[in-house]
Amino acid sequence: MSYLLRRTGFYLLTAWIAITINFLLPRLIPGDPVMSLINRAQGQLSTQAIQSLYVLFGLNKDESIFVQYGHYWAQLLHGDLGLSFAFFPTPVASVIADSLPWTLALVGITTLASFLLGTALGVYAGWRRGSWLDLVIPVTTFLSSVPYFWLGLIAIALFAGVNGIFPSSGGYEPGLVPGWDPDFLLSAVQHSLLPAVTILLSSMSGWILSMRNMMVTVAAEDYVTVAHAKGLSERRVMVSYAARNALLPSVSGFALSLGLVVGGTLLVEIVFSYPGLGFELFQAVGAKDYPLMQGIFLIITLSVLAANFVADLAYLVLDPRTRREG
Repeated sequence: MSYLLRRTGFYLLTAWIAITINFLLPRLIPGDPVMSLINRAQGQLSTQAIQSLYVLFGLNKDESIFVQYGHYWAQLLHGDLGLSFAFFPTPVASVIADSLPWTLALVGITTLASFLLGTALGVYAGWRRGSWLDLVIPVTTFLSSVPYFWLGLIAIALFAGVNGIFPSSGGYEPGLVPGWDPDFLLSAVQHSLLPAVTILLSSMSGWILSMRNMMVTVAAEDYVTVAHAKGLSERRVMVSYAARNALLPSVSGFALSLGLVVGGTLLVEIVFSYPGLGFELFQAVGAKDYPLMQGIFLIITLSVLAANFVADLAYLVLDPRTRREG
């Protein structure tokens, strides 16, 4: 219990630091975000209107930094992330809410699928080392070293374009209204196939390689030899003794990959112009949309912390040593 309380306190402290940094970002960057918005709009505003914009975006110069910090926390507790510059006057929370489901559906499903498939294949390949399965190791090594976006460009060149069987950009056909009707769902699935396969091939290869190496190491341990000597079945020794211990390092890696689901495939979404959170962040940087960049940064940071906290909970279940005091 003390281990869990310590880890909870650590993540709460880290979350507070991340939120504080997120608050300070627009106040530390060079330039003036509000004046940048006014200059981009090429409008003439009165002094009172400009002051109203500073208040609206939480940058009121008449208030101390501590008062602004208190207002920022009050906004966060009410789910208010500010107003987007590029989509003014749309709230940042609404922009993120529109983009986040696309990223979760694409990257979340492919990340989970690649971990499950890669881990299962890695366990079997490591347990059957020296067989024909070792022939796939050079292929997985090559694929795991190739960036997502490079595979995406190759996939677009081979399977998309004018005569291609898959669309090369977008999340659905223009003219369709997002909803649960069959036409939209079919179009969304068709547009997500190429980026999904791209992510799946690259990330699954890494899981196969790492799990296979861990299985080779664990298979030589004494407790595996003792399990064989006790007459346990081959499958039970492989799953309950070897794979369970070999899986521990992969849990941390999987937690990090889950946390990076939100923004880790930025380049893939840019290559395919996929309407996810990574593509939205790319547009926000180009438009100098500081509130939107703040909101996406905060979502990514908190998702990484939440995923690592889940990994710690998984460690408590998989490894009894973490449940012991001292």
